[in-house]
Amino acid sequence: MATYKKRGYKPATKEEKEHDIADNSTTAEVFNTLDESASKTEDWVIANQKYIFIIIGIVAAIVLGYLGFNEFVAKPKQSEAMNEMFQAKKYFNEAVTGASKDSLYTLALNGGEGKLGMLDIASEYSGSQAGNLANYYAGMAYLNLKDYKNAVTYLGDFSSNDEVLAPMAKGSIGDAFVQLNQPEDALDYYEQAAKLRTNEFTTPLYLYKAGIIALELGKADKALTNFNDIKENYPSSTEATNIDVFIGKAQALSGK
Repeated sequence: MATYKKRGYKPATKEEKEHDIADNSTTAEVFNTLDESASKTEDWVIANQKYIFIIIGIVAAIVLGYLGFNEFVAKPKQSEAMNEMFQAKKYFNEAVTGASKDSLYTLALNGGEGKLGMLDIASEYSGSQAGNLANYYAGMAYLNLKDYKNAVTYLGDFSSNDEVLAPMAKGSIGDAFVQLNQPEDALDYYEQAAKLRTNEFTTPLYLYKAGIIALELGKADKALTNFNDIKENYPSSTEATNIDVFIGKAQALSGK
């Protein structure tokens, strides 16, 4: 067992002297071992310093390259893309609120007045925020032009964490599949849209659409779950207005 020695301690007996010598010898061995290990480490570093410096250089180049790319390539590219998008977005907004919808949606897709449309922006600025957003606008434009396959393609390429746009994109793919007479796919996307975000606008909307499609597919239990969710959790929503009627239909179909 180790014992604590007070400062100034001197061995008195022969046994104590021998024990002290042994302790000092052990300590010396430990330090010699540490010295040898350190020496071996130094030798290894010296022998491999070329490769170490190469690795350090590669890591530094990656970090600096990433920072440089963001500062001198990504940011200017994003700004350029947003400037290009301004006119196409204007066409899209006018189509939503005004007349001549088809021609305006077409201009939003293909561009006009010397500016790119959403299709070119999505392609040329792929990987940027603007390019991603262009996918959403292109998909919605195609949906309104009744080109449902392209609507599915472009909306499927859009990704977002936005509270409304993210579920709207999923739900709009569901709308496109309804028009393509693919109700199973439509139901899947409506359910995804309802679960993607929880809010008072998109959640009850897509729960309702999922419930309606489920009824049409004869999936009464699933329809009932969605309708009850609206009744219990979104009683102030537009979809809740006549929800008891649909709950009754689902119950009758399920036998509950």
